[in-house]
Amino acid sequence: MDNAKQDATRGKVEAALVGPLAALGLDVEAVELSPAGKRRVLRVAVDKDGGVSLDDVAEATREVDRVLEEGDAMGEQPYTLEVTSRGVDRPLTAPRHWRRNADRLVKVTLAPPLTGEVTGRILDCDEDADGGGVRLDVDGEVRRIAYADVSKALVQVEFNRKGTPAGTAGAGADDDTDSDEDGEDH
Repeated sequence: MDNAKQDATRGKVEAALVGPLAALGLDVEAVELSPAGKRRVLRVAVDKDGGVSLDDVAEATREVDRVLEEGDAMGEQPYTLEVTSRGVDRPLTAPRHWRRNADRLVKVTLAPPLTGEVTGRILDCDEDADGGGVRLDVDGEVRRIAYADVSKALVQVEFNRKGTPAGTAGAGADDDTDSDEDGEDH
């Protein structure tokens, strides 16, 4: 399948999925179509505020399968369907990505004419009349960056983050005690 035809198919698939998945409270974040021998692999990434659960992915898979079986977006050639969450390694490209990653550490590559990279914690974001932007805590200083000034932005994986609430990533990292099932410390 040539790239133009593949792009057209991907576009038809995405257009067919946006409405039905929105009805489930999900956003279509990416649709990727790649050859795999005589078959194709269709990967659909979904997300929502608060993140997606395994149940959300299972429900989305059933809905995507139903929509594609009832329509003709994929044509007659066989394919394998994969539905997944957006994942931490995907760039932040829309205001909703920034909002959903509030309080996360992000590395921003600035777009020309600005230069360099900025790493900071997302405080909040907006969609003002000027195109919107994000406010980051960069080493204790608040810095606003307009979306137009962002060339690339990636969430940074943090291990053992200090000061996180209990039950979140990094919680208990500095605690040298372990509890067993009875709640006894060791």
